[in-house]
Amino acid sequence: MEDLTLDILNNVEHPARYTGGEYAGAIKKRAAVRMALAFPDVYEVGMSYLGFKILYHLVNREENLAAERVYAPWVDMEKHMRARGIPLRTLETKQVLKDCDFVGFTLQYELSYTNILNMLDLGRVPLYAKDRKEGDPFVIVGGPCVFNPEPLADFFDFAIIGDGEEVLIEVLRAYEGWKEAGSPGGREGFLLRASRIQGIYVPKYYDVRYFEDGTVADVRPSRDVPKTIYKRVVTDLDGVDYPTNPVVPFNTIVHDRIMLEIFRGCSRGCRFCHAGMVYRPVRERSKEKLLALGKELVKNTGYNEISLFSLSSADYSQLPDLVHTMVGEMHRKRVSVSLPSLRIDSFCVAIAKEVNAVRKSGLTLAPEAGSQRMRDIINKGVTEEDLLNAVTAAFENGWKSVKLYFMIGLPFETDEDVLAIAQLVRNVQYRYYEVTGHKGCQVTASASVFVPKPYTAFQWFGQDSVAEMKRKQFLLKDALKMKNVDFQYHDAHTSVVEAVIARGDRRLGQAIYNAWKDGARFDGWSDQFSFARWEKAMADAGLNMDFYAGRQRGEEEVFPWEHVSPGVARAYLASEWQKAQKGELTGDCRRSDCKGCGVCQKLGVKIVDYGLKERGESVSESKDADN
Repeated sequence: MEDLTLDILNNVEHPARYTGGEYAGAIKKRAAVRMALAFPDVYEVGMSYLGFKILYHLVNREENLAAERVYAPWVDMEKHMRARGIPLRTLETKQVLKDCDFVGFTLQYELSYTNILNMLDLGRVPLYAKDRKEGDPFVIVGGPCVFNPEPLADFFDFAIIGDGEEVLIEVLRAYEGWKEAGSPGGREGFLLRASRIQGIYVPKYYDVRYFEDGTVADVRPSRDVPKTIYKRVVTDLDGVDYPTNPVVPFNTIVHDRIMLEIFRGCSRGCRFCHAGMVYRPVRERSKEKLLALGKELVKNTGYNEISLFSLSSADYSQLPDLVHTMVGEMHRKRVSVSLPSLRIDSFCVAIAKEVNAVRKSGLTLAPEAGSQRMRDIINKGVTEEDLLNAVTAAFENGWKSVKLYFMIGLPFETDEDVLAIAQLVRNVQYRYYEVTGHKGCQVTASASVFVPKPYTAFQWFGQDSVAEMKRKQFLLKDALKMKNVDFQYHDAHTSVVEAVIARGDRRLGQAIYNAWKDGARFDGWSDQFSFARWEKAMADAGLNMDFYAGRQRGEEEVFPWEHVSPGVARAYLASEWQKAQKGELTGDCRRSDCKGCGVCQKLGVKIVDYGLKERGESVSESKDADN
């Protein structure tokens, strides 16, 4: 088989995407078990994904186990590969995907799913799990979107649900033992063995029944496997090894800096937030551990910036001490410290000033909604006064521009709520004038389209139609025709397809296959996406987009994903859905009583919060909600 040659590399964008050989890459020529960590997007995006950095490190530190990387080739490279019959290979030892023992994909974004099929096809791996024979690799999926794996159920052999650090090694060692024993029972024998590992979901062992109206009747095990697969949780982040010598890319990547995960999970309870639910409970790394990791990462990589990474970095309980100490230590090495996400309060602006997280030309905050009514509905827990106090502190400290993130299309939204975004922008500009006496404040207002996701309070909600999304976008666009205001908004069509897949069932596999076969690649990239292609793919599969995206779900309806669980109780989410309709708030469980989401009790874990240890103990012992 032909491999990539110089004439090909000279005729594609960013040839360093495909060469490998980067500093700190792990090349293990001999290994009993070899896995391809496959990211279904381009190199620059995949190399920025922290999850793969962690798994790459953990697997390669193990004797006889090897993890290698592979990313989706851009359309220019795919054209050359198909024309010359060149298969997709890993970067480290140039293994064709079909020759690996495992190919593991992260389900990071629903619009990357056609890339998964494309990578399997380029790697000579049969697309459908039922077509794989002895000697073919096992295809695994994991990541945040795995909490509804059903749209891809036809294509993967099994899924890893939840944190992968411990369970992936268990899977690879189980495979090693199975091979050493002579591979008893063939592929089926190993799948049965894997299904006995906590957190492993084998879709072929579950049957789905549907009602005549197309809704799910039930999902039942067909073998002796758990009825519900609960996620795996790493309970002690200090105790799990963290990569301090990651691969350093040749070319610039999306997050071209050190990513230091300070904690995992979130307890704020925003009702739209999928990650905030599926990554519960909060587990922090200690300040001492983070300082030690930071020193090692700077020494080993040469990066001049450390990003303190998490879902809501400003909620880290030891943040002031961590920032003050780390900034002091890193300043001498000319290394900056940054926070990727800030709360809307003056405290965070003070922290941003100390770490110089954002250059004085810009500050990013996320009110999410323009009116207080909508912020209460989504349980954002901030007021307009909070926002204005935050920007006041920023303007007093020299910031001259602000970027504000909003969503439109949220449940129970009215035109008045949409127009309130424009009024909030005006108020921010006027606050700049009050503070500085000048009118030059630049505001960027970014409005994404809301997508209802599984395991959130809004999983029952029917998404707005494309026509309604566009109407709201142009309503807001007209209202924001103001000097020094830049309005940015997302394509409504991509949000519909995202919602279809996010809340889809097993029948969607045919539509995903149809779209890929018709040329769908990189659907998350606006210049590659075709809504017409997806409409045709759905119609050819006998499916309707509105059934998945636009239909409000029945209160007692069985969701396609409920046999794969992050531990959050349905009763809790239903309660939050009801409270949203009333505009009632739910507090942060780390700062008040347990709210009954059920995660700590169901999974047998405790919140780790170094600033609130006693509260963490009491939360974990509180009464569970009904599941």
